[in-house]
Amino acid sequence: MIDGTAGVSGRRDPDEDLLDDPQALSEADPGGMLRHTASAGAQVRESAALAAEANLAVLADDGRPRAVVIAGIGTAGRTGDVLATVAGPRCPVPIIGHRSAGVPGWVGAADVVIAVSASGRSPEALGAAEAAHRRGARLVAVGAPDSQLQSIAEQARAPFIPVPRRAPARASLWALTVPVLLAARSLGLVKVNEADLAETAARLDADADRCRSAAESFINPAKSLALGLAGSIPIVWGSSPLATVAARRFGDTLSANARYPVVTGALGEAGRGRVGLLDGVFGGLAEGERDIFADPAEDDGEGTRLRLVLLRDGGLNAEDDTDEPLAVEERRADAVQTLAERRGVRCDVVTAEGGSALERLASLVAVPDFASIYLALAHGLDPMAVPAITEMKELSNQ
Repeated sequence: MIDGTAGVSGRRDPDEDLLDDPQALSEADPGGMLRHTASAGAQVRESAALAAEANLAVLADDGRPRAVVIAGIGTAGRTGDVLATVAGPRCPVPIIGHRSAGVPGWVGAADVVIAVSASGRSPEALGAAEAAHRRGARLVAVGAPDSQLQSIAEQARAPFIPVPRRAPARASLWALTVPVLLAARSLGLVKVNEADLAETAARLDADADRCRSAAESFINPAKSLALGLAGSIPIVWGSSPLATVAARRFGDTLSANARYPVVTGALGEAGRGRVGLLDGVFGGLAEGERDIFADPAEDDGEGTRLRLVLLRDGGLNAEDDTDEPLAVEERRADAVQTLAERRGVRCDVVTAEGGSALERLASLVAVPDFASIYLALAHGLDPMAVPAITEMKELSNQ
């Protein structure tokens, strides 16, 4: 272990043996991030039950809104991306994410604002809720019970869905997302039924079991992915809009949990420029110097190299309306895998499974979520405690 500045400690080189020692993993994860992440299926069930108790039906009283604004930052902001993707390109109104305080200047009585904050006290969500109330927009609030956000919702006589604060926001994606989806369903903007939620929860439970700490690396997809990424610069691309949401989510967790720099985005956009990274000094040029006969497990570690993670939607629902034909997405994904292979850049592929958009998204999020935690633990980092985040908040508040 090494100690850096500002009290940061960890190890530069990952301890691969630690990942196959459940007791050591437990001791290295005092905040229980693995346990919190394994609760994703339970989060879906609990938040669906809590949303059912809220009076979301009143949202439909004034008819279809002109637009829906999802106000929040970090994981709370990602809920807007999920809603827009699950609603699909044929959604009758625009769904707009807003990641700063207040709301866009055009928001008024014809619109709906959904303010989301795991803590119930983020300035972005509080400012949006207050502004929505002042302007007469319909408001929905999602956050910790007995919080400032709940107080504003009560003052505005707006629906409030309580999300018990049992984990950090970044481990509460599903607890925050499900109420947003069900609020949008009440407005007639998205088709998410109880079967979709049950199947998504079951998928998350199954992936949590596959990725449990007691499962050894050779059968645990999250541990295998973490070890493949160790010491690299990850590039995570999604083959479709849904897969791109998952790619950006993986970027969030890799940065916050494992403290890895990462490039994320849509594969279609990457094909217009960023795919050139595969040719660069961390891609093809670095790989060209590698001994092709060397054992990858005995890599000398000299030089940092790219590692491509491709999240593929799989084209399981070919009849769905999409922004572009699924055949185009599939050809593009095949092409980038071929490009990576030709340049010697190693590539991991995660393919979506499931019958609904929500379940497919869950299948692309679960394993990467666990992988980011295992990667942190391998480097001796506590995925729960991120000193830079705490210091950033303290310095900003001054």
